[in-house]
Amino acid sequence: MLFHLGALWRLNELACLPKLARISSVSGGSIAAGVLGHRWSRLMFVDGVATAFQEEVVAATRTLASRTIDVGDVLKGVFLRGSVNDALVSVYKDVLFGDATLQDLPDSPRFVINATNVQSGVLWRFSKPYMWDWRVGKVERPTIELAAAVGASSAFPPVLSPARVHLHDSDFVSGTGDDLQRPPFTEEVFLTDGGVYDNLGLETAWKKYETILVSDGGAPLVPDPEPHIDWLRHALRVIDVMQNQVCSLRKRQVIGSYQSGDRKGTYWGIGSQVADYHLADAWPCLPAHTEILAAYPTRLSAVPGVVQERLVNWGYAICDTAMRRHVVTDAARPVSLPYSDAGLGE
Repeated sequence: MLFHLGALWRLNELACLPKLARISSVSGGSIAAGVLGHRWSRLMFVDGVATAFQEEVVAATRTLASRTIDVGDVLKGVFLRGSVNDALVSVYKDVLFGDATLQDLPDSPRFVINATNVQSGVLWRFSKPYMWDWRVGKVERPTIELAAAVGASSAFPPVLSPARVHLHDSDFVSGTGDDLQRPPFTEEVFLTDGGVYDNLGLETAWKKYETILVSDGGAPLVPDPEPHIDWLRHALRVIDVMQNQVCSLRKRQVIGSYQSGDRKGTYWGIGSQVADYHLADAWPCLPAHTEILAAYPTRLSAVPGVVQERLVNWGYAICDTAMRRHVVTDAARPVSLPYSDAGLGE
């Protein structure tokens, strides 16, 4: 979330936000995208730059980053009525979205918040015009709360998953599902983190757009010299290895398409190295610092202020490097990082 916030910060300075046709997100990226979409009408664009970006987007996102969510939510899910994800959604409502629904998102750009349907095994997309799972079908103009959509997309398994969406068979447009448009699939939908199915949120944009910008906040797999051998933790490690391979294949697909000319745009990730972009005046980012930031635990727990600022700075710096190298090649290097005193480490 914080890494993507830094990337959005730099995209805003480059006057790129109003040029985006679609913003497709998964997992922690959906929190940042949800905040951006929720506050889009308040951003006050001047010459393509949102003058209220820090006030509206940065401040709200950092408020959430300063709050521990997952530990307390687990306890609520165990000891109280409701699920862990219900408690997560409640926090999102209180801190970020209030009672806003998908209908409060802007018409343009199209915000697509992606989750994974555990029942059908494919992507479930939330957007203003519709919710859709190609196997189960389409629900037009959904009034699902924005907090619930973001809660489903960021339902990191196993702790914050699953999210449940209660619907009626009659909510679906007839004939829009391939093979599962029937109860119980159309009555209670079980969702988990969108990154389980599509870790880069590419599917809803890949076939439609020629220019693709990819911001990847997924932490690289860290070598483990002494992996756990108990069945639960060992199984989780094996899942991480499998997921890492899927992520690597997606990344190769994206970068390969740029190299072949099939797509325009650029990729940057929390595990990227600035030197790999061969940008002469790139912001200096020591791998010793950025690798620590890339390995920071992906949890909804309070992040110390200086770490927040460094994660934002890193997203900003690597986005700047990628964009100026491949997309806006005539843009000037920024004068400073968003939080110059914090830097990227010490």
